[in-house]
Amino acid sequence: MFKKELQPSPKQKLKSSAQRAMRSALVSTYPLLTPYIDEVVPKKSNLESMKLPDRNTLFVLDSTPLFYQQDTPDGPVVLPHLRLVHRFPQAFPTIRIDRGAIRFVLSGATLMAPGLTSKGGRLPVDGGPKGVVEGKEMEQGVDEEGRWSRELLKGEPVVIVAEGKEEACAVGTLAAGTDEVKAKGKGPVVEDAHFLGDGLWKLHVD
Repeated sequence: MFKKELQPSPKQKLKSSAQRAMRSALVSTYPLLTPYIDEVVPKKSNLESMKLPDRNTLFVLDSTPLFYQQDTPDGPVVLPHLRLVHRFPQAFPTIRIDRGAIRFVLSGATLMAPGLTSKGGRLPVDGGPKGVVEGKEMEQGVDEEGRWSRELLKGEPVVIVAEGKEEACAVGTLAAGTDEVKAKGKGPVVEDAHFLGDGLWKLHVD
């Protein structure tokens, strides 16, 4: 999606009501971000938006990219910029690719199931709940083996980490639920991801 170099566009300051709505959308989508939301988007901050190609909007605070919103047929989806993921890695659902899949993901290729079902890959724990359990939003996370504690659903935002690497390498939405990926073992899992070194990563928003 952001494979090519992006040119910065004019930034627009968000009204306070729009900032409150965005804070609410962030903690609703990523409950584990709740303890850090005042650090991510302070209540009296100057949050700005910048139009991106393909009906995407980037949100920026003090020249720091925070997250972007995709307008999809099913409604808007809020995804974290990798710089935000690197600050709060524990706040986002993750899957892990094996070493062999790294170069493909970092070239903008679609993430395919074998990169996750191999020995070096990590999908959520078997038998975990499908989706977020109401009232237990804060009880999800990664176990000692690097597996997320619940199944992730089709269309849900996900962070991609890589075997042997500390920082996440990509962000996208799931083209298939993780239980389906386990059952089939083939097919696309994440398409059009934002990845390290892409146009969005390199975009200057000063």
